[in-house]
Order: sequence, then structure tokens, then C-alpha cells
Amino acid sequence: MATPVTGPSVVTRRGVLAAAASTLLLSACGRDGGREDAVARPTPGHELVIGATLELSGPGAALGVLQQRALAISAAALNEKGVAVGNLRRRVRVEVLDNRSDPRLAARQATELGRRNDVHALLGATLAETSMSVIGVAQKLRLPFVSLAFGDSIAVPLAQRAYVYKVTPDAGDVARRLAQLISSEGLRRVVVLAEDGLHGDSGVRAMRGALRTAEVGLASTVRLPAGRAGMARAAEQAVAAGADGVVVWATAPHSGAAARALRAAGHDGELFFDAGAVAEETLDRPNLPAVEGSYAVHPSSLGGSTIANSSAAGRAYRDLVSAYIRAHGAYRGFAPYASDALLLISTAARLADSVDRGRLRAYLQNQVTDGLAGMYSFTPIRHSGMDRHSLGVYRVDGGAWNRLS
Repeated sequence: MATPVTGPSVVTRRGVLAAAASTLLLSACGRDGGREDAVARPTPGHELVIGATLELSGPGAALGVLQQRALAISAAALNEKGVAVGNLRRRVRVEVLDNRSDPRLAARQATELGRRNDVHALLGATLAETSMSVIGVAQKLRLPFVSLAFGDSIAVPLAQRAYVYKVTPDAGDVARRLAQLISSEGLRRVVVLAEDGLHGDSGVRAMRGALRTAEVGLASTVRLPAGRAGMARAAEQAVAAGADGVVVWATAPHSGAAARALRAAGHDGELFFDAGAVAEETLDRPNLPAVEGSYAVHPSSLGGSTIANSSAAGRAYRDLVSAYIRAHGAYRGFAPYASDALLLISTAARLADSVDRGRLRAYLQNQVTDGLAGMYSFTPIRHSGMDRHSLGVYRVDGGAWNRLS
């Protein structure tokens, strides 16, 4: 088993920032300092192997399938040249497994992957519950794991998450933006309609504090059922509170179903979504009448308004969108968290000059990276790296997400 590398004598943020000047995104786009590098190719027989457990079926498929598609595109882009690790260029091989939205299956898959000597890191799990089931395995096997799920408890407490990292935004950052938006719209009282589970728990806690700070009243907190049964009753309870607006804190597909149920129950006021609601399914025809005019707080990739267009990240994002449209026909602005997880792990390997698990972990927790969804800044005391300034406010107008701020 690889020995973890720790301590400031091994890795410093200054060293990481200096080394990061030549970003891996440029390699993925086929550019190096503005010049083509036609000589570089992956070294035969040498790989960076990443296991991925994703919800390709079951309730989490609305998010998991999107991430699998983005991951395949980004892996292919990286493999045009490979990842420079020491004096080798390693081909990235991602082994994707369908956990069927089942936490127990996700844990078994993580165990099987983690016990293999040729697997260097793990990413995936778009649901909080499946991610939580992987955490114990990652810690026990000392396997770096980058989670794509929403829920603050994924990355804390830090003492039990030494090998665990999260690329989705923190609930507190999203809640503050939502509360500021609600206040600026002149709403005085809102209901929080939150899904059952860890993600909903994070949202309820965060919205209570954020609304209090923004001096907006919380009329009621209603929890959505785990399945579709009981959705109408939860919506009726929310509408009965007589608030000006409703914050739906739920991942797709529950978010779209909740919006439909709220409109059917008579809510004609404002609707607000957290970032977990943004998926292709949310803007599908059955949901569109209910979500038209609603708001969401989401990373900057939504609606095609990515990070500065002239940046390496902006170019890589446009390449991903073009490839996605060619392969799948349409791109609806979801955040490519899986692509960023792949970028983070690949960058860690490049900076570490190694695929050793302990060294990957050390360089992950000292990494500042401009990703496709937004900016990430990880530290030894913060494993939830999405920068709050990467978040924007969006509204559904004409069946599309449009950025307001």
C-alpha cells in the first residue's frame, strides 16, 4: 500500500500555483503556449487509471448519465497527448461502472476498484447517499475519491475525509445567493421545499441561516418524499403556508416533479432552485410550463456563459460543448463536474510526477484549478473546493437558462 505524502516540506501552495502555470487544460485542447505539439503522444503501456461509479440507471440517472457523457469527452481530449507524469506521458483510462443509484452497490464497486493495484483514484457518485457509501471505502483503502454529489457532509468532518474531495458548490454559498436574490425581488416570506436525505438536510440548514441574514421570513419547511408518491401532498403543504415564493432544494428529476406539483397545487408565485436541479430533464417538455420564469443558482458553466472565453478553461469548455452536441444532439448547460474531477486528478498526477495514491492525495489538497464548471481551491483544511465566486444567478426564459448575474 502506498504511503501518504504529507507536510509542507513536500507540497506547498506556492509550488503548486507556480507549477500550475502550464495548465493541463491547454494540453487537452491541443495547445501548448499557443503552439501545436505534434510530437507528444501517450507512452505505450503506461496509464493513469481512474475508477468511476456513476448513476447510469435508477433515480440518479438524470444527473449520472450527463456526467458519464462529459467524462468520456474529456478523457478522449486528454488522451490526444496523454498526461505528462514525470518523464512519461500516461494515457488516461477511466473504468465506468453503473451503481444503479444503489449505495450498497456503489460501495462494492469502490471496494473492487480500490483493491486493484492498477487503480490510482476514484471519482463519481452524483447522489449524496451513494457518495457517502464510497467514503468509508476510500478512507480504508487510502484511495483518492473526488465526489460529484451535493451535500456538505461529503467533505466534512475532515478527520474522516482525508482522501475525499467534492467539486459541487457548498450549500451555504448557494443559499446566500438565493437569499440575496429573494430579498432583491422584494419577497418577504418563502417556503423551503427540500428533498429527503443528506442534500436536503444541507439545504434546510443553509437556507435557515441565509434567510435570517437577508431578513426574509421562513414561512415553513416541507420535506419531499423519497419517491414520487406523496409529492402532491408535500406541494399542498408548501402552498398552504401562503408564502410569496418557494425554494425547491432538490436534485433532478425530483426538482422538476416538485415544480409541477407546486403549480398543480395552486402556487403562482416565484420558484427558486439550488444547483442540483439543473439537468436536461428539468427543461423537458412536461416540466417546462412549471419551471418557466423560475430562478436557479448554479456554477458559471450554465447557459454557455463559462469562465472568461479567452482562458484555457473557456476554450476547453467550448470544445466540450461542441463535442457533446455532435454526440448527443443538444447541450442544456449542466455543470460538467466529472470533467473537472478528471482534470483535478490528472493535474495532481502531473504535479506529483507520480500516480502514487498518497502523492495524488497530497497534490489534490493543495490545488488551485480553473475548471470547466468554475474555479476550485482546495487546501489541507478544505476539501470542498468550488469557489463561491463561480456561482451565478439564472432564470428560465423561453425554455433556456439565462444568466442574470
